[in-house]
This record gives sequence, structure tokens and C-alpha cells, in this order.
Amino acid sequence: MHTAVVILNWNGKHMMEKFLPSVTANTSGDAEVIIADNGSTDDSIEFLHTHYPNLRIIQLDQNYGFAEGYNRALAQIEADYYVLLNDDVEVPPHWVEPVIEQMQQNPLTAICQSKLLMYDQRDTFEYAGAAGGFIDRYGYPFCRGRLFDVVEKDHGQYDDPCEIFWASGAAMFVRADVWHQLGGLDGDFFAHMEEIDFCWRAKNKGYRVEYCPKSAIYHVGGGTLPKSNPRKTFLNFRNNLSMLYKNLPAGRRTRVLAFRLLLDYVAAFKFLLERKPKEFQAVFEAHREYRKRKPSLRQKRAAQQPHEVSCVYQGHILIDFYLRGKKRFSQLKRIDG
Repeated sequence: MHTAVVILNWNGKHMMEKFLPSVTANTSGDAEVIIADNGSTDDSIEFLHTHYPNLRIIQLDQNYGFAEGYNRALAQIEADYYVLLNDDVEVPPHWVEPVIEQMQQNPLTAICQSKLLMYDQRDTFEYAGAAGGFIDRYGYPFCRGRLFDVVEKDHGQYDDPCEIFWASGAAMFVRADVWHQLGGLDGDFFAHMEEIDFCWRAKNKGYRVEYCPKSAIYHVGGGTLPKSNPRKTFLNFRNNLSMLYKNLPAGRRTRVLAFRLLLDYVAAFKFLLERKPKEFQAVFEAHREYRKRKPSLRQKRAAQQPHEVSCVYQGHILIDFYLRGKKRFSQLKRIDG
């Protein structure tokens, strides 16, 4: 079984200097480390040629974003499994093998995620994926170990392998044949929520997404765009609506999207009250772009045959978190797998 660990780099020489040594030292056996360069303008390529002359480098001609960058890179790589790994991740020895072993136990397990812990607080889950991702019935994502901005300490409370709704793109293992069957990530997303959309599409095709606690890695997070950034706000709001339009079952789509539009406007005016006019504007720009993309989204939806899938939280995470004071995943009502 050949596994390709693919790191997408864009002007990330400083990240590779710090984190690539652990990846190359601790990735062994049938796994190969490959760098896909997304049109970097720093001296990333020179650094790699000098310090890692034996690593395979795929050079793209421009920055295609996270989604399309990986699509173009993986189209050039033959493997049984792909691992999408961020450039700001430190890995321990034997971090690949437990995930592949878990995936091989069930041929329908197409996607799997490692446990994500903070690089600088190693007893604490990391925001980007923690112990596996879920969404509520209105499309709000959250994780075991992270609800909104509240992250939990890792006390072993989520050390059970389980089915989840989505796996973090920071460390996502994918069967290569399923990747190609689904057409990879949606390149129109550019970045943010593309992995949730991908996992949802896999579930619509009958595959499983799982979490593997035996593989724990350490992630910095937020390396491309800072947490409070109008561009990030735009991408998150636009891509969330696009994802819902593409994947929601017909019986719920109209109602859920109408409710989400209302909640998005509430969020926009909250930005205004917080004196963040650029983020306020980003929400409305996201909605305009979403409406422009409706024809293409309609075509993509037609290929999905959406239906009800597992691991969707039937409660409302906003109400549970802000009104009912539920700050930990374990306080939520049961989420059926």
C-alpha cells in the first residue's frame, strides 16, 4: 500500500524550515513525502533543492488556493492513499500507520483524520479539527473537543475511534480511488470548508468518514489567513452557503438556506456593532457571490443525489452554545453515527 503525504506550500519556507524535519524523519515505510508548490514567490523551491534534494516537488504555475492546488497536485501522483498535510504540522514517529490500518478494516471508510493538538499547548485540542468534525442541521461546523472558539484539554475523553461528519484538511487521509471518483475538492471554494464539502459528498455516495485517536499530531493553525480577516470571513460565509446548496436533501434545503440567510445577516450586524466594517461588508459580498454561482451550484448538486447522512447534529449549536451554556461536545445531545 503506497501512501503519498502531500504538503501544499505557498510562500511557506519558514514553515518548512521548522516542521518539515519531523515529517521527513517520522514518515517511513510505504509512505512518501511530496511537496506541491502553489506558485510560491519566496525562495521555497531553492530551500527544498538545497536541504531536501531527494524530495519530490510538484511545481504549479500559480497560487490555485488550497482546493484547486491539491486537485492539480494529486492528479500527478499515483498512490493508494493520499494524506493532505498542512505545512505547519509536527508529527511523531509512526503517525501514518494507525490511520491506514483503521481505514483498511472497512472498505467503506474513505476518509480519516488524526487527532489534532495545539503545537504550543500539547495537552489541548487544536481548533481546525480537534477530535473530528461534525455539523448541526443548519450547517454550522464544530468538533469533538472544540465548540466555536472554546477548545478543550485532551484528557483522553475522545480516544475512541469513531465515525465523524468531516475530517480536517490539516491532516486528512483519503483513499485515492475515492478522491478521483469524487473529482477531488471543489476548486471553486479556493479555501475554507472545502474539506467539509468533500466529506459530505463522500457520505452522499455511501462512504464513511472516521477519526483515529492513535495518530496524534501537533498543528499551529491559522498560518495562511489570521482568524479575524475579511477575506476569511468572505470565504467562510460564501463556501458554507455553497456547501449547503450542493449537499442538503431536497426536503430541507429551502428551509435551511432561508434560515441561514437570516442568521448570516444577524452575524453581519454583529460585526458592525463590534466595529468591524470590513467583515460586515464581507458577509454581503459573500452572499452576492453565492447568488452569482447558483447556476454552477445547481449543476454540481444534480451530480450529488443528496440524501440524509450520518453524524449530523439535530440540535442547534448556536442556541446550545450561546443560550444554554454548553461549551463541551460531551454536553450536547447524542449524535448518531
